[in-house]
Amino acid sequence: MRTHPVTLARRGAGRRLRALATGAALCLLSAGIAAPAMARVYEPETFTLSNGMQVVVINNPRAPVVSHMVWYKVGSADEHAGKSGIAHYLEHLMFKGTSKLKPGEFSRTVARNGGRDNAFTSTDYTAYFENIARDRLELVMSMEADRMTGLKLTDAITLPERDVIKEERRQRTDNNPSARLYEQLAPLLFVHHPYGTPIIGWMHEIQGLTTQDALDFYKIHYAPNNAILVVAGDITAAQLKPLAEKTYGKLKPVKDIPPRVRVTEPPTEGARRISLTDAQVRQPSWMRLWKAPSYSEGGKQHAYALQVLETIMSGGATSRLYKSLVVDQRVATSASMWYEPTALNLGTMGLSASPVAGGKVEVVEQALEAEVAKLLKDGVTAQEVENAKTRLKRDAIFARDSLQGPAYAFGQAMTTGQTVEDVEAWPDRIAAVTVEQVNAAARAVLAQDNHVTGILLPDPNAPPMPGGAAPALGKPTMSTGYSPDSLIGDMLGREVTP
Repeated sequence: MRTHPVTLARRGAGRRLRALATGAALCLLSAGIAAPAMARVYEPETFTLSNGMQVVVINNPRAPVVSHMVWYKVGSADEHAGKSGIAHYLEHLMFKGTSKLKPGEFSRTVARNGGRDNAFTSTDYTAYFENIARDRLELVMSMEADRMTGLKLTDAITLPERDVIKEERRQRTDNNPSARLYEQLAPLLFVHHPYGTPIIGWMHEIQGLTTQDALDFYKIHYAPNNAILVVAGDITAAQLKPLAEKTYGKLKPVKDIPPRVRVTEPPTEGARRISLTDAQVRQPSWMRLWKAPSYSEGGKQHAYALQVLETIMSGGATSRLYKSLVVDQRVATSASMWYEPTALNLGTMGLSASPVAGGKVEVVEQALEAEVAKLLKDGVTAQEVENAKTRLKRDAIFARDSLQGPAYAFGQAMTTGQTVEDVEAWPDRIAAVTVEQVNAAARAVLAQDNHVTGILLPDPNAPPMPGGAAPALGKPTMSTGYSPDSLIGDMLGREVTP
């Protein structure tokens, strides 16, 4: 649905004294709530409702507010062939009313009570959230539970909203050269897997989506036993559990939720390349993408080392790429590497850069390729690895300050094959990364020649653009909708697009 993408962090945590931890564990067990085994980051508490709905609570009592998020284990990669965009379409329709709430009344009620709500769709999940005062939490929980199974749709509601989505696609993809280029790059990278299909959908398939398509998708995937409730803020699990049982606990689970079995991406050979010339482009830009291991698939032992590598190559003004291309050679205005490890299937790694005014894309490409060749030949140094780990761990210390960041971290992780323990263990796993592991991970991804390259070029005959230039290529966004705009770091990688 609405704003701009950012990535997520999960980091930092205090220690508990052994005696206090033991006493707290006994109290939690007596309440039917699982105590965290290794609480090093967010110190979450977890429990599961009788209908199968998982619940995660992250206590942050700094202010009397909470972030309430419901994450569904379904995204655009779970759509049937020919129905691209149905997950995002349903996300829009979830605001269109139930027997208890009129269309639009959900958001008006949240706003009237001083809160903020939104939603977003990705390849692997769909999520809905409300940030609101602690004493209004039961209100939003009851409304969210109502629309989980009580959505009412008719053609009079769905067809105008389909037109809204078509216009959204026109504005954010069709009229955006960098978005159009990435939309062509993705299926070159993922030639068989649904990650190659745009989350918003192909226009001709959006046009064919029906009310029944939305209802069928809703009835199959929207259920308490296919959802995760994550609440962060001024509340404990002992306080939340009665509210969860009163609202979500009354919902019946859905039988036979389909397993998330997707086609396997085949091996690909040879480099592929595409360029796009557009009158909106004023500054050329360059991008290269590789398929990469994620936390869940494809040589996942490399995932943490690749995060350290990303920081070495692109972690600020002293990183390798910025120092070489921007400061020393002065051939680029920007240069970056990114890695997205949070996916149910394969992740991605990419490089991007824009030449200086009057510079040539070919020069930037050669400079980036030289940096990759140097990395593969000489590797990274022990000092670089230690500095990167220190930077990542430093970011971790501040992550708990965010209200929504922890909720986002757990929801994203648990809908893509990870566990609460994986989130909590992240600092230890980063700390354990060695020079040898970083070099091995770099070779596993960057030495492959099956990458795809995209080049965005200005039209030399185009008149000046009164509205300004189109954005340069950068890290691609991986879902449509809202994403928290005050989160740090890069730890749970897959981004969220407007």
